[in-house]
Amino acid sequence: MFRQAKWDEPLLQEITKYPRKSFVIDEEFRDIAKEILKNKVPKELIRSSLDIPDLSEIEVVRHFVRLSEMSFGVDVGPVPLGSCTMKYNPKICEELVLCDDVMMLHPYQDEDTIQGILEIMYIMQKWLAEITGMDVCCLQPPAGASGEFAGALIIRKYHLDHGEEFRDEMLIPENAHGSNPASAAMAGFKVINIPIDEEGNVDFDALKAVLSKRTAGIMLTNPNTLGLFETRILDIAKEVHNVGGLLYYDGANLNAILGISRPGDMGFDIVHLNLHKTFSAPHGSGGPGAGVLCVKNFLKDYLPAPIVDFNGRKYYLRYDIPKSIGRISWYYGNVLPILKAFIYIASLGPALREVAEVAVLNTNYLLSKLRKLRGVELIYGVNRWRKHEFVISFRKLLKETGVSAEDIAKALLDYGIHSPTIYFPLVVPEAHMIEVTECEPIEELNRIAKAYEEIIKKAYERPNEIKSSPRNTAIKRLNAVMANHPKTLTPTYKYIFRLRSQYDLSK
Repeated sequence: MFRQAKWDEPLLQEITKYPRKSFVIDEEFRDIAKEILKNKVPKELIRSSLDIPDLSEIEVVRHFVRLSEMSFGVDVGPVPLGSCTMKYNPKICEELVLCDDVMMLHPYQDEDTIQGILEIMYIMQKWLAEITGMDVCCLQPPAGASGEFAGALIIRKYHLDHGEEFRDEMLIPENAHGSNPASAAMAGFKVINIPIDEEGNVDFDALKAVLSKRTAGIMLTNPNTLGLFETRILDIAKEVHNVGGLLYYDGANLNAILGISRPGDMGFDIVHLNLHKTFSAPHGSGGPGAGVLCVKNFLKDYLPAPIVDFNGRKYYLRYDIPKSIGRISWYYGNVLPILKAFIYIASLGPALREVAEVAVLNTNYLLSKLRKLRGVELIYGVNRWRKHEFVISFRKLLKETGVSAEDIAKALLDYGIHSPTIYFPLVVPEAHMIEVTECEPIEELNRIAKAYEEIIKKAYERPNEIKSSPRNTAIKRLNAVMANHPKTLTPTYKYIFRLRSQYDLSK
């Protein structure tokens, strides 16, 4: 079983009611401070006391170490989040970017003093263009969603620039990445949903039926969110281009085809990449990310500014992009994730292709074990190989035992395995979307399979035990409604109610 820290960790204010002498201020400095307060600070701004915990150093250290032991991350165990690739982050990348030569740089420094970082960024632009089959890249978007949004804005501005303001429809298949509809809507498009066929591909006939002069483009990822490669991707590209639309590639699933196939060769015009997924910079909780945007040459004048260029003498930030959609972020992007991704790519070199090969092998190995279990179904493309991820359904299990996909996910926590993505994509009922990446060894894959096997067995024999999971975690089963309430500032009931007695959390 998975070892966790002390469950009932108190707040700092609750550790003791007796003040400690955590440090001693010399009398001389105390008198100087009093004099400054008396003569320099308005009286009404001076507090008579500070309502903060007065603890010793060892108490504070132990408190935060205990809290850290309650956390789960990829350094502790598998985090098989489908569509949100959670890879191990090599420690050499973390070590190198935390050196003073990087951390002490300032975005307002003169370009002559940051030639090393600019050279790395310039090389990354070239490498990522080559990897994706595109021509020009911009590193500025600070996350995947902003990369999506920037891509949608480029499509919009491109059509407006060509006098085709009537192109107001963005096609998005049901097996596309989940944030695509929001990005398209924010860019001003009407979202047209495209169904999928029983093999998990875009329904080609349905696609052709909605194509028109109003089509601005299509946003999709390949392989799709079911982990299946779109077998008619070249036909899709041809049909969309024939009506004047553009193809946008969501790079969330690039891990499946890295070094094997390229979006640019499939007919895509715009690609966004998640450096914090495919290229192993840290990922989670909204950042820090890097949503690199790459385009074909005919769209390069629309990229966000700046991009890094080289004039034969020095590297510099180029802002004179004639039809740029403008800034997507301050300065020139999240430099640290870019640097981590650079180290990752440079360390692998030609072996980068093996990332995809091992990821696909791991995926199909685990799927071969899970699909044999009682109560597990594959809904689409039943006889097809998966790429980087797969989606199984617990629809049958729910009907036979009352145990849901959420219950299974909670029970996995007791085995030291982070829950996969659940209830997505929406086309799969009671879904578990699983991506183990290339990082997990066969022993971990077997452990995941064994955990599912044992949980499902209990679901048929003692369903209430699974429905009350997790039991071996710092925080037990939460009320999902309250946990998602906008006024909830912490996921722990106990902490919520304690804090409410001290602070106003009503806003």
